[in-house]
Order: sequence, then structure tokens, then C-alpha cells
Amino acid sequence: MKITTRKVAIVGCGLVGSTTAFSLVTQGVCDEVMLIDINEERAYGEMLDMRDSIEYLNRNVKVKTGTYAECGDMDIIVITAGAPPKQGQTRLDTLEMSAKIAKSIVEPIMKSGFDGIFIAISNPVDIIAHYIYKLSGLPKNQVIGTGTAIDSARLQNMIAQTVNVDPRSVHAYSMGEHGDSQMVPWSTVTIAGKPFYDVIADNKELVGDVDLDELVYRTTQEGWEIFNRKGTTYYGIATACVGVIKAILNDENRIIPVSTLLEGEYGERDVYAGVPTVLNRSGAYDVLEIHMTPGELARFKESTRVIREYTDRIMKLNL
Repeated sequence: MKITTRKVAIVGCGLVGSTTAFSLVTQGVCDEVMLIDINEERAYGEMLDMRDSIEYLNRNVKVKTGTYAECGDMDIIVITAGAPPKQGQTRLDTLEMSAKIAKSIVEPIMKSGFDGIFIAISNPVDIIAHYIYKLSGLPKNQVIGTGTAIDSARLQNMIAQTVNVDPRSVHAYSMGEHGDSQMVPWSTVTIAGKPFYDVIADNKELVGDVDLDELVYRTTQEGWEIFNRKGTTYYGIATACVGVIKAILNDENRIIPVSTLLEGEYGERDVYAGVPTVLNRSGAYDVLEIHMTPGELARFKESTRVIREYTDRIMKLNL
């Protein structure tokens, strides 16, 4: 008889990392959560606090602290450690420092014998995920960035508010960069199967004039709206990450727009970008290549151009 234990490590116990870990514990997603942070006291304190919650939850998830050397038997490692942007910066402005941090994490983890799945949250997430892929030498399906998963959730919320429906009835993807250049293929957006264009046309009195470009802009700025008010975001992105983890550990074949390596899809190669992806126990199992209009595809390619430009820059630095 073989009994397997599902283990997830979180690297970085700041607000994003600790919230991700707590979501794993409260939802009972895995059997064991290991916290790793350069500030060992912070990690230990988070562990103690989470452990105190077990009595009142549905199951006992073991929470412990650990080191990179103990990562060899982990199924999934989430990297949240990175350089937070300062006021006036973009996610891309933090690239070099975040890449250095990623390298200092990935190299010792790989020495532990780790052969599981990396999930990157650290920004700029598309480029950091690609960098982790190169550093680790793992197959592309085993290195994922959270990509536009959170952006798509934000977009669905905004569309739902526009037409007054539950956001879970909205099917829409934000794609490309998790950043200012992301785009939305509006021709594929539906509400309970009805094309969004038709919903707008049929409900003029309800929705009025809908500015699609404004909705995209608001989606790109939502994170900054939160950042400017409370210093950072963590509930949304942590929950999105846990959604990705659940899809993998439960072998769900669920489609989530994560950042994965494109190898011909949408006419793009050797670039990580947020695209609808089938997630199961193997990680990023397959890319769902949706059909876009020529104009939408052009905007997607402009977004991947931005990602590639910065990816090439960090690869040439040889940090």
C-alpha cells in the first residue's frame, strides 16, 4: 500500500506568502505546508499563528518551518519573495532585484533534489517564471507563473458589476503580461454563454455605453488602487495561487490563465505569458489556444513583445 502526502512549500513569509499559506491551511488543500523565509523568526511566528487555528478548521494541515535543503520531497514550491515596487514604479522596474532573489532561491532548492512544480508569484511574474524555468532546468510544464489569473478575476468582477450578475457567471480572460500591456480578447467574453457584445446590445437601458478600453485600463490599475490604499495586495493573489495549486494537486484539468512558456501557440515562441492553460497533476498540461480577431491578436503580440524585451534583458545580465 502506498500513501502519499501532499506537500507545499512557501518561500517568502511576507503578506502574500503568509496569506497563501493560510489559505492552504483554511481550505485544507494539502497535508503539509512548509514556510521558508530569510527572516527565520518571522517564518516561525507565522507557523505558530497558523498552527493555533487548526482546532477550528475542517482538517489538520501540518505547518512547519524549513530550509531549502528540505525541499527535495515537496510537490509544489511557491516563490513569493521579490522586490516590492516603490511609489511611481511599475512591476518591470523591480526586475533585476527580483531576478537576483529568484536565483538565490532556485539554485539551492534544485540542489535538494527537488523535481516538483514551481509557482512564481514574484513580479514581474512572467519574466521571473521564465528565469526560474531557465535556472531550474525543469520541463516547462513544471514552472508556472500566476500570470493573469488575478487580472482575469478583476476583469470578471468589473464586467459583473457593469451588467449586475454574479462574477462567476462571467467567462473572460485577461491575457499577455501581468502588467500594463495586458489585453482582453473581447470577442470571446461571454456571460452564461451569451457573447458580451450581445449582452451590451440587448441591454442598452441597463448598461448604457460600455467603454471596453476603460475596463481593460481599470483591470491593469486595480492592483495599484489597492497598493495606494493599503501598501500591497495579498488576499486576491494568494487565493488565485491557491486555486492554481488545487487544480494541480486535485488533477482537475481546470483552465486558468497562468503564465506558461509558449512554443508556437498564438504564433509566439520562447516567451512566458498569461494564457488560458489546462492545469493538472503534471502542472501546465496544455495551452488552450482560443481564436482571436486580428486586432486582438495584434494586441496580444504587442504584450508578448514587452515581456520578451525585458526577458532578454535579464537573461543577458547573467546574474
